[in-house]
Amino acid sequence: MFNAIPICVTGWFPECKLGLGVALKSYDLSALNILVLEKHLLVRRILTDVFSEFGVANVYSTPEIYEAYKFFTEMEPDIILCDWTPDLNGIDFIRKVRMSDDSPNPYVPIVVVTANTELRHVCIARDNGMTEFLAKPVSAKTIYSRLCCVIENPRPFVRVGDFFGPDRRRRKAEALGRGERRKAM
Repeated sequence: MFNAIPICVTGWFPECKLGLGVALKSYDLSALNILVLEKHLLVRRILTDVFSEFGVANVYSTPEIYEAYKFFTEMEPDIILCDWTPDLNGIDFIRKVRMSDDSPNPYVPIVVVTANTELRHVCIARDNGMTEFLAKPVSAKTIYSRLCCVIENPRPFVRVGDFFGPDRRRRKAEALGRGERRKAM
């Protein structure tokens, strides 16, 4: 897992507030290795440029699942951004990263970046092991907010049946007004 160090000198959104009024911390992202699997050249360039502005030195981007998996196995990125379109099945890529016997790090955070924003698409991505979801069109602020979520809120991984990935529960049972629902047999 990567070691992003909180700093306040980068200038990236130290006082920025997103939707819920939560300020984003600044992090030194210079040591990260990021893999971008994105079909569209323009979006790949935008993501690469945004990461460059964030200070990330190592970004590998490709429109090909085979090339992305090759990079994943050889370079072991700290985080993956994965497109999901009719012509690029990012869900298959996620399954391979999470479930393949030759996967060097099935725990790597995966952010699905897609225009498939219907609830059923979010649920499909979640149920196949994504860590975070980012709807297109993206901005530097939304990209950074997802990086902060990955850094600040690591989730335990679970294996249940044919699912392996981050725990899909995001809220504590107490916060929802109910206690533990599971019962010992």
